[in-house]
Amino acid sequence: MPRFVRSAALAAAGVLVAGLAVGCGGSDGDGGKDDAKPAPTGPEQSPKPDPSSTLPAALTAQKLDWGGCKATGSDPAPGSEWQCSTLKVPLDYAKPDGETIDVALIRARSTGKGERIGSLLFNFGGPGGSGVSMLPSFADMYDTLRERYDLVSFDPRGVAGSEGVRCRSDKETQAAESVDLTPDTPAEEAAYFKDAADFGAGCAKDSGKLLGHVSTVEAAQDMDVMRQVLGDEKLHYMGVSYGTELGGTYAHLFPKRVGRLTLDAVVDPSADSVGHAKNQARGFQRALENYLKSSGQDPKAGSRKIVRLLKRLDAEPLPGSGDRRLTQSLALTGITVSLYSKQSWPALTRGLEQAEKGEGSALLQLADAYNERDASGSYSTASHSQRSISCRDGKARTTPAEAKRQLGEFREISPVFGEFMGWDTAGWCHDWPVAGLHDSPDVSAPGAAPVLVVGNTGDPATPYEGARKMADELGKGVGVELTWKGEGHGAYGSGSGCVDDTVNDYLLEGKAPKDGKVCES
Repeated sequence: MPRFVRSAALAAAGVLVAGLAVGCGGSDGDGGKDDAKPAPTGPEQSPKPDPSSTLPAALTAQKLDWGGCKATGSDPAPGSEWQCSTLKVPLDYAKPDGETIDVALIRARSTGKGERIGSLLFNFGGPGGSGVSMLPSFADMYDTLRERYDLVSFDPRGVAGSEGVRCRSDKETQAAESVDLTPDTPAEEAAYFKDAADFGAGCAKDSGKLLGHVSTVEAAQDMDVMRQVLGDEKLHYMGVSYGTELGGTYAHLFPKRVGRLTLDAVVDPSADSVGHAKNQARGFQRALENYLKSSGQDPKAGSRKIVRLLKRLDAEPLPGSGDRRLTQSLALTGITVSLYSKQSWPALTRGLEQAEKGEGSALLQLADAYNERDASGSYSTASHSQRSISCRDGKARTTPAEAKRQLGEFREISPVFGEFMGWDTAGWCHDWPVAGLHDSPDVSAPGAAPVLVVGNTGDPATPYEGARKMADELGKGVGVELTWKGEGHGAYGSGSGCVDDTVNDYLLEGKAPKDGKVCES
């Protein structure tokens, strides 16, 4: 069962307009720079323990053993400019001297074209996205920032190369694709909730006590260990999508250690799980209507046509690839992933036109890109991590009866996506083996340095309204909002010189714009 709430920011951008799909790591993992050499930066320095930290010096002053990076999943090893290491952090921060777990790190040293500021830490979203895989794939976007920063990212606890969560096999994952995510009969409803319960049981069986320690709060605490071990007095950070919630949580926990934080494609911190689902239903419907308008279609008529297609697929899936078929749920996933980037709209047109003619391979390929399924039938564990982290964070456990009562409201919000989002409020964390922590995250950060919050008016996955709410909740004088009137998930690196220049001025020179600045293009 895929979920689109807070989905990995750049995974969807890997969908090519020709309809060919690539994973978030891409096939060109090193950006074609295999022969590049890291810039000389002098000898490694052992960090000094932070006197304000309650953690043992064995953690805060640990020396990282940086070395060459290995291939991750289907992605090749990045080039020689990239270095990888592992950081030790407490499994349980209530027991800082107790058991530790490993967190995977990756970095590219500053090119030295300007005075080095420090490290710039990235989280690209999810929860569940692998920063170790993503950062090399998108590093060209950050060339200007690399002139004065070491670029650093990580796999958060519960994710990929860190102490990762795995909940089911590839065979079980593919079998679950036949589960109807918008059940119409008692039998389909029973199968839907049984699959959800089985998923959680699989996570508990494989992950054990780790499942209770994959929260966003703990990931933010891990980031402060990184800050100390990397030798930075303040944390400089760029968070995208779910990474904005992680960054806001860090600012709340450590306001005096906030350096230059940019939050792009902002999760609404005031929303609970049902609120997030409604926000996303609105956001994806809005993006779909913008797509339909761009292709000369009436948005309401175009939406009704897609609803009819999805109903036909619910009754009878289409031939897809080999013996696989395009189900209603997979088609909805393919449509959704295409809305993350305006560049993917032609792929959506191709997929919809093909499906109307009785062929499902194009939409299936788009769905496989979102689900990170490769040609051999192997899936990444990103969705396992995403569900484990979000169900540990969120306290709400909507019942099946409550979900059914609110389906009408969800359909009104979005005729295409509403029903799926409505059912998901109950199915996502159904019978989850670990309790959630809060209704919504606390991101208030009184006394912190200004935090740049970037919202995109056409963002489907993290609708624009969340940016203002994040800026407000960070607090007066802390949250600084920048608006881009654009399309797609995220703003920086998406084609707006105004956005890129404003963010670069902030991160490189410490110049925050006036709150409320708007970039038209």
